[in-house]
Amino acid sequence: MNPLLHRRSVLAAGAALPLATAGPPAWSAARAYDAVVAKPASGRTFAAPAYPSLSAAIAAAPANGTRPFRILITRGIWTEQVVVDKPFVHLIGEDRSGSVINHLAASGLAAPDGRPWGTFRTATLFVRAPDFHAETLTINNAFDGLAEMTKSNGLHSHNGAGPQAVALMMDKGSDRAVVRACDILSYQDTLFPDAGSTLFNRCLITGSYDFIFGGGRAWFEGCEIRSRTRPADPIEGYVTAPSTPIDQPFGFVFKDCRLTKDADVRPGSVFLGRPWRPSSAFPDGRYGDPRYVGAAAFLGCWMDDHIAPEGWTEMWYTGRDGNPRTMLQPEEARFATFGSTGPGAADFGRGRRLSADEAGRITRSVVLG
Repeated sequence: MNPLLHRRSVLAAGAALPLATAGPPAWSAARAYDAVVAKPASGRTFAAPAYPSLSAAIAAAPANGTRPFRILITRGIWTEQVVVDKPFVHLIGEDRSGSVINHLAASGLAAPDGRPWGTFRTATLFVRAPDFHAETLTINNAFDGLAEMTKSNGLHSHNGAGPQAVALMMDKGSDRAVVRACDILSYQDTLFPDAGSTLFNRCLITGSYDFIFGGGRAWFEGCEIRSRTRPADPIEGYVTAPSTPIDQPFGFVFKDCRLTKDADVRPGSVFLGRPWRPSSAFPDGRYGDPRYVGAAAFLGCWMDDHIAPEGWTEMWYTGRDGNPRTMLQPEEARFATFGSTGPGAADFGRGRRLSADEAGRITRSVVLG
């Protein structure tokens, strides 16, 4: 564990999930930045080398660094698709809402190579190396899903190549990541923690449809999870769609979070989650892989009235018989709640309600690092 960090750790699947305590880390004021992202015409001077793009600043980081390489992102909209493929890259925004990493891509749109983007290529920011940190900045996918879904010939949520538009993806190679006090914004498939372990602390995450999804381990603490308007196609929304491997005891855990909504989101129209089962190739064909059994838990979370009284719902996958509408029920996954409050809190009709002892087993796995 990195001794420079003041943090807690959640033990998950045999590896530590880094959890930072509230307040700035001890090294924040002790050491200057290693690089600065700034507009060439800004007229500002910095003690560290300045770069015209975030990608250029990341390129200057050591390929096999063993300490944080701290990059200050000054105020501005930095429109680029960014890949973090070096360890210990730390991104620090000058202003949470004013330092914006921005890119526009959606699954059904054409990419520069002429092919559709596909969901897995749309992310504004890809993390593919361990010990990544981000704080006080915005990660935005600028695709306007709300406008698109109101078009008769637009990209619609039920299409495989539709309005999926990822803002942040924790990709293969990511682990022990910390994302603190950041806004992560899109409309569908916003946040994709698909690998390793990540802490999301005091973040805002917005979306409407499967907007936190994937197979990684993620602990959300003190975050706002905001559901956006869905006037059509369909009006139902889904907060999570985990694809957790069966041998991984934790998937997504939300602790002391607030599940909020845009003002016109309808009461009872948003499910806490549904189980995503991706397909894999087998000797007898390609179909939904039974090794993926989604896991998500909400512990002590406040929920507005948009949360459906059932809590959780089913999701389709390709069955072994080739049926593309085989349904995986929430009772077959690992979905649970404990200590919910607010207008949307209920004895949810589906999923498990944890006992205090069961919820405590998760929270007791948080130890001082």
